[in-house]
Amino acid sequence: MNSEYVKIPVHGGLTDCRVDIADGRFVAVEPTTRKGRNIMLPGFVDVHTHGADMIDVNHITGWDDVNRLSLFYASHGVTTALLSVMTDTRERMLELVSVIAQALEKPVEGAQIAGIHLEGPFLSQEYKGAMPASLVLKGDCGFFDQLVSAGGGRIRYVTLAPEVEGVMDLIRHIRKNHRRIVISMGHSSAEYETAVQAVEEGVTSATHLFNAMKLFHMHRPAISGAALERDEVMCEIIADGFHLHPATIRLIAKTKGWNRIVAVSDSIMATGLPAGSYKLGVNDVIVGADGDAKLPDGVRAGSTLTLDRAYRNLIRFTGANPCNISRALSGNACRMLHLNDRGVIEIRKRADYVLLDKSGEIVKTVVAGKPVYCKGD
Repeated sequence: MNSEYVKIPVHGGLTDCRVDIADGRFVAVEPTTRKGRNIMLPGFVDVHTHGADMIDVNHITGWDDVNRLSLFYASHGVTTALLSVMTDTRERMLELVSVIAQALEKPVEGAQIAGIHLEGPFLSQEYKGAMPASLVLKGDCGFFDQLVSAGGGRIRYVTLAPEVEGVMDLIRHIRKNHRRIVISMGHSSAEYETAVQAVEEGVTSATHLFNAMKLFHMHRPAISGAALERDEVMCEIIADGFHLHPATIRLIAKTKGWNRIVAVSDSIMATGLPAGSYKLGVNDVIVGADGDAKLPDGVRAGSTLTLDRAYRNLIRFTGANPCNISRALSGNACRMLHLNDRGVIEIRKRADYVLLDKSGEIVKTVVAGKPVYCKGD
């Protein structure tokens, strides 16, 4: 058995506790008079990442690439991640989900890769963002089934634009035939009524709220208004300071509550690397000295955010306590994906956790009781 003496967020404050871990699970969490030096939080969960450390998910070739990503994520406090495949040719998307699924047959050494996120290809031409216009498709149940089959059951999350022809039927198809897959709406020009219908058909998330979607208007609330209003909908946010103004994040938190926000990185291969030229799927991307990633025409293209920086940013942007911010970085994503064995520090839950120092820097990352990153190693 291993014991950690740490500070744990409880009811908005930090409480000194002894946390015992055995067989990869929490077995005791007890208040103690011994002062904890570091803060323990549930390991961060990133459901939307296109890569980092010079690896682009759309160019993954096998286990070595996936493992390199898992180690990078772990060094930034992530214990569970989905790999986000962005819109590409039909042939390439089928190949990619197959390659990733095969790679996941062998355990990785860092953050657990819990599956695949498909960001497209059933998206809006108007709000395609960094998606190539020639490759976005109408809703196609047959092609989606091919992707699911090629992915060997590893697809866990999909982003769709509900107003696109055929997509509402696709949402119904997924709910009926692939209930394990969580449906998110995004890259969308949907009006409020269409978005609400999509939620009633089974959509439970909004991909990077306010980014690459029709914005709220007082007479036309649009997809963003529906995402904010409907309690069923989790809202992804990118807290890098570029995608959302800090006041917007505060407004989202007040509107949705901290139980319905999922902080994501939307990171690209340039994450962790200097300014320069990189790839995002089929696109060329330029990262400036400030870390902002854009296509040559100025359209923002993912981010260079890591979730430990998102933690520090959210504290700075909102003044919220670590308990609330931890929900956005861990527990909410686990609830959304039905990963019920993790995301909280409780007896019998899987011992996925991160230790942070008082400045919010990562000291140690642990997956199922096994350290996968220690500062200084």
